[in-house]
Amino acid sequence: MSDEKLVVGQINGIFGVSGWVKIFSHTDPRKNILDYSPWWIKCKDEWRQVKILDSKVQSGGKTLVALIENVTDRDVAREYMGCEIAINRSQLQQANDGWFWIDLIGCQVTTQDNIALGEVTEIVQTGAHDVLRIKGDQEILIPFVMDRFIQSVDIDNRQIIVDWELEEEDSEI
Repeated sequence: MSDEKLVVGQINGIFGVSGWVKIFSHTDPRKNILDYSPWWIKCKDEWRQVKILDSKVQSGGKTLVALIENVTDRDVAREYMGCEIAINRSQLQQANDGWFWIDLIGCQVTTQDNIALGEVTEIVQTGAHDVLRIKGDQEILIPFVMDRFIQSVDIDNRQIIVDWELEEEDSEI
């Protein structure tokens, strides 16, 4: 599992004439993607490991750019446009609880009364708190608030227990 690749962004443009590429980041904060090296870049359905030679935050923090090894000019950089950027899971710093948000995707969700609700398909960031999107017989959104709605998370067994009662509006989300 430590060599599992986690997609953390994408190359979405070129910057200048010296081979720099623009980065779209999935990390929070966005600039954290620049802290990881090496990257794995997926080009033409093949993962290639690359080192980051230099990186910058431009335009008041809105644009991330990087210079990756063996990319020496604008034409070579253009070949990387649209390529996914991943890191090895082992590069992440593990949270105190021993799991990451990505670990919740695919977990089965049941109520305290052992009613199966479905599988976590996405984590939605709302600002107030993150929300689990669960798909089963119906789609349900459950706020990820420990000890209120989320009673336990068992990553080894891919199981989340929630304090949640189904209501009519749950199926209309």
